[in-house]
Amino acid sequence: QVQLVESGGGLVQAGGSVRLSCAASGRTSNVYAMGWFRQAPGKEREFVAAINLSSGSARYGDSMRGRSTISRDNAKNAVYLHMNSLKPDDTAVYYCAVGSTTRPSDFGSWGQGTQVTVSS
Repeated sequence: QVQLVESGGGLVQAGGSVRLSCAASGRTSNVYAMGWFRQAPGKEREFVAAINLSSGSARYGDSMRGRSTISRDNAKNAVYLHMNSLKPDDTAVYYCAVGSTTRPSDFGSWGQGTQVTVSS
């Protein structure tokens, strides 16, 4: 089993940027991909980005494409999500997850999430 801990959320002004971190522990040797999802109040969980830990190939969801970059540090079992040009609509709890592929439907083992609040 893999444990995930997210960090880096907080309050940011519209137009600003934030960097989220996710640290994985436990049975990480077989993890193929890691990704980020988000969930705003009253909305369904939404795919943000995912990365193949071996190749570094990334996949992005429509909501943050062009405004986010996912990266990984395999030595630290960590992935990062850098988001810029933030909008109030980006306010959500951001979750890290592990996946068997980078397809959004192939993710599970969610972290507890980190809140990002974008003020106008």
